[in-house]
Amino acid sequence: MFKKKFYWFILDIFIVSCSFLFWIWLKPATVRVYLPRYTQPFLIFLLIWFAAAVFTDKYFFSKKMNLMYLNRKVIYANFLALAIAIIIMYTFQLIDFSRQIVLGTIFMATLIELAVVDIIYYFTRAKEEIAETDTKQAFEEVLPKVPHAYIGEKVYETHIGFKEAIKENIIHECGLEVYKYINESVDPLHPKSLVLATNTKFNVDKQQDEFYENIINIKRINDTRYINKFFESVNSKLPFGGMYIGCAETKDLRKKRILEKYPPVLNYIFYTFDYIIKRVFPKFALTKGIYFFLTRGQNRVISRAEILGRLYSCGFELIGDKMIGKQYLFTVHKISKPHYDDNPTYGPFIKLRRIGKGGKIIKVYKFRTMHPFSEYIQELIYTRHNLDEGGKLKNDFRVTTLGKVLRKLWIDELPMLINLFKGQIKIVGVRPLSEHYFNLYSKELKEKRINFKPGLIPPYYADMPKTLDEIMESEMNYLEAYEKHPVRTNVKYFFKAFYNIIFRHARSN
Repeated sequence: MFKKKFYWFILDIFIVSCSFLFWIWLKPATVRVYLPRYTQPFLIFLLIWFAAAVFTDKYFFSKKMNLMYLNRKVIYANFLALAIAIIIMYTFQLIDFSRQIVLGTIFMATLIELAVVDIIYYFTRAKEEIAETDTKQAFEEVLPKVPHAYIGEKVYETHIGFKEAIKENIIHECGLEVYKYINESVDPLHPKSLVLATNTKFNVDKQQDEFYENIINIKRINDTRYINKFFESVNSKLPFGGMYIGCAETKDLRKKRILEKYPPVLNYIFYTFDYIIKRVFPKFALTKGIYFFLTRGQNRVISRAEILGRLYSCGFELIGDKMIGKQYLFTVHKISKPHYDDNPTYGPFIKLRRIGKGGKIIKVYKFRTMHPFSEYIQELIYTRHNLDEGGKLKNDFRVTTLGKVLRKLWIDELPMLINLFKGQIKIVGVRPLSEHYFNLYSKELKEKRINFKPGLIPPYYADMPKTLDEIMESEMNYLEAYEKHPVRTNVKYFFKAFYNIIFRHARSN
């Protein structure tokens, strides 16, 4: 593998160098004038070009990759090198260098690389087709006809047992520990178990409805373009109680892999670019299109919270999960039909369903502090970890690192001013709650709560309760006082909360 990458590297440097010399030759002066001046910048550019290629794994080619994916890798890597070069040029005011030479070199090198990749791809495929034809003819002559065995996206015509083929492929693709994990939950060799190695819903849709009791997919969901559609398809093929086992690379495992793969300093540079392109770009409308153009939705970064949230939104419930090596394995079972959320919140600005006056659902505006789809697993977090001091969920892995900072400074609640202007909440009042958290309250308090609008500043900051019972007592005291003297109560609680926040450093977790 290293030898092939080295050959690709040499070929890549040769293509870039030829493109560079060609554009130097096009300039209206002799090579002797331009070449010495551009020698040092060109060597620096080669380092950038190489770093972008390594970061995007441009020199890695597999038989499983299709031509479109290989072309995207080339364009992605070269676009990244171009972006870095432009940033450096304008940062250090190197605008006296010819943009024609810089852009022309990259554009020409990219076209040549795409042509070379296409030629090699079609040449390789032609050789493989000839080899496959010869092998098929040999099998037809020697082995008796046996039924096709479908394992993922491959078709096996083999004289060995079908069950042994499944077992060997799971171990080959994922390792023995993963096979043991699957075997602890379900029997992958059972006739009612379907083993897949796919990232397209087409291979699930073609299966018979509710025939299989267990579906196991050994392809990581990071490479699935429409993850929820895939989960919905799995849901439709399983009976209620049916088991689904899948795997993924979480964002934490990805970070660990990148930092271990590259040498110090370079690893954090690569991780920074990876973070911007794979985690920041998808969250904004202006850059989301660029992200999908570059990646086609493959090799996406996804957190454990988002994985579980997507599964719960698609009608599954978690039975168990485990980190094995560089993979995250999860086992779920079907408990309902999918929610089919057409407008999931993914960007930095979100709308959360909360209980308002009269028990009506209102959409509360906030800045995102949790991973996408986190709202679907609130009950899971509560069941596993209960509540922490102050009424917040304990060990809540849904909250992002940036989210913790936003909560400490109340920045996440600034958009709630929109709800205030719309008349859905008032300045002081009980906190607008999710349906799950609302149902933790006593019947008496729930009935009392829905008679009033929720508030921007809750009585929590005035009384600073620590347990759920103390929180309910604090809110009941506020509501009873508010019923008798609305203005006086709100003024009292406002200034008391203001004092606790400024002088006693009361904060939200």
